[in-house]
Amino acid sequence: QPIYTFTFSNGLIACLVFMGIGVLLDVGYIMARPFQSMIIALFAELGTFAVFPIAMALGLTPQESASVATIGGADGPMVLFTSLVLAKHLFVPITVVGYLYLGLTYGGYPYLIKWLIPKRLRGISMADDRGPTISRSQKLVFAVVVCTLLCLLFPVAAPLFFSLFVGVAVRESGLESFSVLLGETFLYGATFFLGLTLGVLCEAGTLLEPTVLKLLLLGILALLISALGGILGGYVMYFATKGKFNPMIGIAGVSCVPTTAKIVQKIATEANPAAIILPQALGANISGVITSAIIAAIFVAA
Repeated sequence: QPIYTFTFSNGLIACLVFMGIGVLLDVGYIMARPFQSMIIALFAELGTFAVFPIAMALGLTPQESASVATIGGADGPMVLFTSLVLAKHLFVPITVVGYLYLGLTYGGYPYLIKWLIPKRLRGISMADDRGPTISRSQKLVFAVVVCTLLCLLFPVAAPLFFSLFVGVAVRESGLESFSVLLGETFLYGATFFLGLTLGVLCEAGTLLEPTVLKLLLLGILALLISALGGILGGYVMYFATKGKFNPMIGIAGVSCVPTTAKIVQKIATEANPAAIILPQALGANISGVITSAIIAAIFVAA
């Protein structure tokens, strides 16, 4: 009974967080540039794909390896959901590690960008790439169709997909009072209770276990490889478009909405005050959220 209550309560928290995130997402950015956004998001999941076999080589079970590998997607609810389903005994340390490095690694991303991307490329503006205008009704249809397809393909993660796209649907329906309820009250409340739960369950002895050291190293490695993968994807798009694509957008595929998108826009502005890349970055960012959810569902189903 305690295990069932623990699983249900934290699963509910994950769904509420994802629903709140859905209210914040404007899927029009993906719809305007679908292929560009999806390609970047796949590159930015490189850390998830790479760390899974590395974790298994270090002695973790497939379930534990999948749980820690999802940190590479940089999506807190996905880390929470996957570890809750596949590795309950490591739920606390994996979630703590995931949320810890979601904060710390983003502090290092700007240095990584400036090290690997020269200033002249960081200042490329994409203001002329406006894309088609997407209406609210089109966004609503997109949310319903994609949610239905993903729930049918990955029923094990249907609660998360449903929660995410309910948030999107509420946003696009123009229900302002519900948007505030989901995007502020539910999101902040669920995040608070998640932190409270982790604080109650986390003991000093837990974080001193040898296995946790592996999780710490694997978590930062996953986020580092995902960032490198995103930058690689940005360069692929740069060369594919013959220099019209700002390669920094690739790191926005690492799906912490909207942090990584804001990071690349800020750095682009520093390099060129006239540079505008936020719409493309948000498209990659939001696509990264959906991609990380799909990969988490594959891990759980497998």
